[in-house]
Amino acid sequence: MKPAWLVLRDGRTFRGRSLGAVGEASGEVIFNTAMQGYQEILTDPSYRGQIVAMTYPMIGNYGVNEEDVESRRPWVNGFIVKEASPVASNFRSCASLDAYLTRHGIVGIQDIDTRALTRHLRDRGAQDGLISSIATEPAPLLARARALPGLVGRDLVAEVTADAPYTWSEGGWELSRGYVAPPPPRFRVVAYDCGIKFNILRQLSTIGCDVTVMPASTTAADVLGAKPDGVFISNGPGDPEGVPYLIESVRGLLGRVPIFGICLGHQILGLAAGGRTYKLPFGHHGANHPVKDVATGKVSITAQNHGFAVDPASVSAHGWEPTHLNLNDGTCEGLRHREWPVFSVQYHPEASPGPHDANDLFHRFADLMSQKGG
Repeated sequence: MKPAWLVLRDGRTFRGRSLGAVGEASGEVIFNTAMQGYQEILTDPSYRGQIVAMTYPMIGNYGVNEEDVESRRPWVNGFIVKEASPVASNFRSCASLDAYLTRHGIVGIQDIDTRALTRHLRDRGAQDGLISSIATEPAPLLARARALPGLVGRDLVAEVTADAPYTWSEGGWELSRGYVAPPPPRFRVVAYDCGIKFNILRQLSTIGCDVTVMPASTTAADVLGAKPDGVFISNGPGDPEGVPYLIESVRGLLGRVPIFGICLGHQILGLAAGGRTYKLPFGHHGANHPVKDVATGKVSITAQNHGFAVDPASVSAHGWEPTHLNLNDGTCEGLRHREWPVFSVQYHPEASPGPHDANDLFHRFADLMSQKGG
């Protein structure tokens, strides 16, 4: 394998071996604490603009397959692991991790001290960086890393959203059957595609939603023209303030139709409500984040992937209240309006492969739409 370099904006350098495609990749370097689900991570559009470092020491041991994807292609800018397993031990596997990354042109690096990298990012914060398997020395990469644009203010949603509306009709996955047909629809739902994950669409279909996915640029008038029973605002990459057109559209829907937002959708709702968002030092990325429901005291273990958060105090004067709290750092993980049928969470209740502690939130959305219809 070819030698490879990882160079961070602050000058920290790691030497390893090439993984995946040979070339160079740039982006914000972040770490993910999940032990599994690497194929879902690679294909999650929310990682657009980022290089993902996995903290679990061996990645790729169960290979990749054609079913465990969250979108039409991988979106990560680059991939970092301690050890990429050359053996794929799973009856569903159809390729190794290395072969999958190579096929999709994803540049990666392995055989570096990912624990040291994670500690550095935790202490210094997520930052821009470069992976190169073609440079012979790291020094020329540093100036280029420091010239990278970062994520703040950029519209990355426009790079991952759908080009045109489409419908969805696939339900959940069963071991002996694969993905099955959903039950007959009870609700008509418009889902804003800010980088939507397939498993969100599967969950909506499973609770009886006839889902039409619309591009993030769709206006409130066009959404209301479809006469939906509810509107869903999806996850997506980057800075929520970089998509003012979506904020304006969502502002035009508040109080007029039940709304459920996840991740970036939660942040968009906060901004549409007149609040503010801010960048987290190193974000929340993983499948093991404890979140407390402030009304019930119940703690759920959740999957998360975000680098920005909503300031709950900034929306409290407008009829909103926080509903969930991150027990690691106290940040806001959910909002609801006191009068309108609108709520959101910062984490991922649709998580695939898991955890599934918060899956009942989709049924809460169905209940809101039932009350509207009743």
